[in-house]
Amino acid sequence: MKLLLDFLPILLFFGTFKYTGAHPDQAAAFATEHFGFLVLGGSVGPQEAPVLLATVVVILATLAQVAWTVARGRKVDLMLWVSLALVVVLGGATIWFHSETFIKWKPSVLYWVMGMSLWLSQLLFRKNLLRLLLGEQLQLPDAVWQRLNGAWVGFFGVMGLLNLWVAYSFSTDAWVNFKLFGGIGLMLLFTLAQGLYLSRYLPEESPAPKDKARPGA
Repeated sequence: MKLLLDFLPILLFFGTFKYTGAHPDQAAAFATEHFGFLVLGGSVGPQEAPVLLATVVVILATLAQVAWTVARGRKVDLMLWVSLALVVVLGGATIWFHSETFIKWKPSVLYWVMGMSLWLSQLLFRKNLLRLLLGEQLQLPDAVWQRLNGAWVGFFGVMGLLNLWVAYSFSTDAWVNFKLFGGIGLMLLFTLAQGLYLSRYLPEESPAPKDKARPGA
């Protein structure tokens, strides 16, 4: 359920953009009628409507994600608060200024915030956040925790740059495709690679003791 909630805003953004992109005139009329008061000039064109409506949906989905977590009495992760702040600020700027540039920066900023959090916690406070989160489930040497932390810092840095390269080098439609399939796909592949790397350091399970035969059996 948590995994679904984490990916739900991205899925809704993708679905809304694709659907409205196939019906740009109707999307523009709908956006102007219902969200014109949020837009500079009060009018939304067919070229702007898909990304604008998708941005509205992702803001509402992220707000719902936080509300659902709070309603269940669970603590909202810091990164979810950061994601909410970014999507409201940058998404709001995209809606108001009719510019998709702002929302395209959101993934990169979020990646870099996560990478900087891991790096600065280790550098300034000598705390490995990954170890704090996973230390109860994984028993690893100190050097491995350091390498794991550094690998994720590098991954988030590269992902932020890659997002901007796609955003500025290709169409918005291609960027939306990358945001869903490329971003999530690369994250899963990197996580799998980390799992394979860590497997060599995990203790092997000892074989279950065999029952001794009873005398006279």
